Amino acid sequence: MHIHILGICGTFMGGVAQLAAQAGHTVTGCDAGVYPPMSDQLKEAGIRLYEGYGADQLAVKPDLWVIGNAISRGNPLLEAILDAGLPYTSGPQWISEHILQGRHVLTVAGTHGKTTTSSILAWMLESAGKKPGFLIGGVPGNFGHSARLSPQSPYFVIEGDEYDTCFFDKRSKFVHYRPKTAVLNNLEYDHADIFDSVEAIEKSFHHLVRTMASNALIVANGRSETLKKVIGMGCWSRLEWFDTPSGWTISEDGEVALRGESLGVLRSPLLGRHNALNTLAALAAARSAGVSPREALEAMPQFAGVKRRLEVKGTEHGVVVIDDFAHHPTAIRETIAALRGRMGRASGRLIAILEPRSNTMKMGTLRAQLPGSLSDADQVYCYAGPAVHWDVAEALAPLGAKAHVYHDLEPLVREAVAWAKPGDRMLVMSNGGFGGIHGRLLAALKARESAK
Repeated sequence: MHIHILGICGTFMGGVAQLAAQAGHTVTGCDAGVYPPMSDQLKEAGIRLYEGYGADQLAVKPDLWVIGNAISRGNPLLEAILDAGLPYTSGPQWISEHILQGRHVLTVAGTHGKTTTSSILAWMLESAGKKPGFLIGGVPGNFGHSARLSPQSPYFVIEGDEYDTCFFDKRSKFVHYRPKTAVLNNLEYDHADIFDSVEAIEKSFHHLVRTMASNALIVANGRSETLKKVIGMGCWSRLEWFDTPSGWTISEDGEVALRGESLGVLRSPLLGRHNALNTLAALAAARSAGVSPREALEAMPQFAGVKRRLEVKGTEHGVVVIDDFAHHPTAIRETIAALRGRMGRASGRLIAILEPRSNTMKMGTLRAQLPGSLSDADQVYCYAGPAVHWDVAEALAPLGAKAHVYHDLEPLVREAVAWAKPGDRMLVMSNGGFGGIHGRLLAALKARESAK
């Protein structure tokens, strides 16, 4: 089969493209401003890329057009496909029909921690010799790429996104995957551009639960009242709770137990209580694929993390620049707490540098939660780009003099660097490229010292 993917450079659609190519299909695709790192991965895989969405791409003549969820009506290529009556489908539907059929699918869903938990789970299975396939919304350090087809393995780990599927299918992506094991990590309000309320998201999670067989397993966060509501809407599968005494628990010193019975101690390179719980959920899911808790725990000291999750980008003259994907207030709070816990109070200051870039953040839906999520940083530098249509300075006013808001990156970089001193950590948080700010900070720190 020859498929042509619209929106191919997105993390998910790029993963679909790589899996399709590994499965022996001919793959081409297009995107607006074909961009790395995904474009580089795709070219290495021998996938031809087209710039933009011109209707002249009809001349490619694939067997099937696969439409990414970033593509909407009015897109010239999409309109040409519809006018010509050509066959098309969505990425989640294609992967469900051509990759996931007949496999033990392990799906990780939740507002936060999907990429990290999926990466941990894939690594636990890999360490136990299961050689899983996977499609993850990030790059796990142990694998070096976001997607892998493993034809000889029955196991496939996939990140379960609750965002909508495509222009013609407004269900959440994860309802297509029909998992045999599902992790429900947490559930908060997000994606304000497509969900009107947290109740709407709960309903989407319920739709996922409704697709699961009676012999399938759900691993759910026992401290989440929203997930309890989801399960209360109907659950026909086996259910194990974590972070609750009646199920899986992990103590502050890392002891893992199931219903009070100790299973071992977690030794992990990951920071923060939230990552300990991500690991606990992955451990419970791995057991459903035949990996014992002991094997799973033994794998964790060698876990290499995930790109853009507290990833050190460089150090200049004692100032460390760190990148993280955090963009929801809860994730921002947990990320700062994790880094603060590692740093302590006597080993330098924590400088938070934030770009509110997700659709929800650009809309300002969660702005009231931002000051609390940033309160443990010593200084806060926030970039209010042109797509932000709310008063960021007003929202951050409760932080007082330590909050600084900019509409241009140059003064933000200049003033953040001027404030930093050896021993400080600069924590950059955004779900986008943030104008290459990591390199700009490091270059400015180097130039500052050279000028002395």
